[in-house]
Amino acid sequence: MPAIDLTEYTLIAYNTGHGSDNKIHDDGIAQKFGFSGALVPGVDVYAYMTHAPVLHWGRDWLEHGYMHVQLAKPIYDGDKTVVAAVLEENGKMLVTASTGRGSCGEGEAMPDAPRMPSHTKIKETRMPDAERRPQAGEATLAVNTVLGGREDGPAIAEHAEYLVSVRENLTIYDDERLVHPGYILRRANMVLRENVLLGPWIHVESWIWNLRVLGVEEPFTTRAVVTDNFERKGHLFVDLDVLIAARDQEPVTRITHRSIYLPRQLRGNIL
Repeated sequence: MPAIDLTEYTLIAYNTGHGSDNKIHDDGIAQKFGFSGALVPGVDVYAYMTHAPVLHWGRDWLEHGYMHVQLAKPIYDGDKTVVAAVLEENGKMLVTASTGRGSCGEGEAMPDAPRMPSHTKIKETRMPDAERRPQAGEATLAVNTVLGGREDGPAIAEHAEYLVSVRENLTIYDDERLVHPGYILRRANMVLRENVLLGPWIHVESWIWNLRVLGVEEPFTTRAVVTDNFERKGHLFVDLDVLIAARDQEPVTRITHRSIYLPRQLRGNIL
């Protein structure tokens, strides 16, 4: 069977990061880094892109699917964004999120997740008090560092507002009372910034293994361990192995989450 172009999905991007402590989502600071304006969070670009596999595979993808997403170029608040997907002969789906400046998010989705790099349960560690967080660095984000865990109550109180913020119009989340995968991935960002002090930083890539759906009435936990800390083109990157579990017992999602935690502009005191 030849590759098949699937139905495109068009939305107007929205910067949910306005007012956050990550100033890469602030127009003035982002422009100092060479961007045209504040960046739409990468976890929200991923949320836009999940529309394609959920539209095609439905609940099955949410229960046991996989997606790898790279955030190559920024999407800005108000950008007309087109999510397009191609189903290849081998059953994989290539997904892009594009604006008038070209492809910004690129991903590969599969209906059945490949083998995860880790099945190890991440041990429970206490989250540091906000005012006692250490500065992000090669020592505080060293490989094998277990980050403090995050506990979330049920998503139901804020989930409808979340769906609006990421421009989701699929009814499966309301009809089946399921948490959106973008809402889940956002916890990988939260567990990083709640453990260390960060300046402007950028989420750039994620590998996501869906293990089961999460209901909007289920509490859940986020635990993470550092798996890599490296330099590339002057930026300092960190990779996290993140486990989301319902009631801290049943694995929901496993994530490898990559971020630039110290951009080269800050390392070189350019800004």
